[in-house]
Amino acid sequence: MMGAMMPIGACDRPSLRERMNDLGKGSSFRLTAAKMADEADGRKHRSQKSQARIVNAMLELVAQGNLEPSADQIADIAKVSRRSVFRHFKDMDTLYREMTDSIASTMGLIVLQPFQAADWAGRVLELVDRRAVGFEKMKLFLLAGQVHRHRSPYLKGSHAQFVQMLRQILLGLLPKDVARNADLIDALDMLLSFETWSRLRDDQGLSIARSKRVLKQAIQSMLAGEGPGGAWHADAED
Repeated sequence: MMGAMMPIGACDRPSLRERMNDLGKGSSFRLTAAKMADEADGRKHRSQKSQARIVNAMLELVAQGNLEPSADQIADIAKVSRRSVFRHFKDMDTLYREMTDSIASTMGLIVLQPFQAADWAGRVLELVDRRAVGFEKMKLFLLAGQVHRHRSPYLKGSHAQFVQMLRQILLGLLPKDVARNADLIDALDMLLSFETWSRLRDDQGLSIARSKRVLKQAIQSMLAGEGPGGAWHADAED
């Protein structure tokens, strides 16, 4: 990643250790697993503990940058046999289901916190900051989902639901007359997407602060055209 010429903003990219977020450390999963274990005993107790270790191990590996961890690697980290991995999870796709479900849940908790801005336009700009936190926190897990999505109908469907969830959050911030402007909504939805964030951060090498500034400037310019005679006030054409 480092070379003779560093891309703009490369100096404030997080280190690998800084990118080890809560999902990767598996803390949320361990809390869930512990609660389940308290309600169980005997064989069921051991089975649930093994499942939690396996999921945590996969998340640890993804957080370290391994976007396609193998069953053997997961088994090694979880301290279980390879056969145990597939006894609890019939295939690797099932493990990725656990990850994508957690991504959606975590992202929802981040972006649905009470907004501070008094007006809808300010809340849309505030959404840039919310999503920046979520996307940075879950970047490697979202990228891992992208790697596997093309061969998993479940992951394709799960991603579609994730995208729709984020779109509905955006729509919930807008007045009804603004929400009816399909072209504006599609443009805002694109600017606020993980794909756009990844393009700015990874492909263009921008810092978090500059990426947010670029997005806010683009959104502000776009919203300035919302109104009678504005660039976004034209009738939509299919």
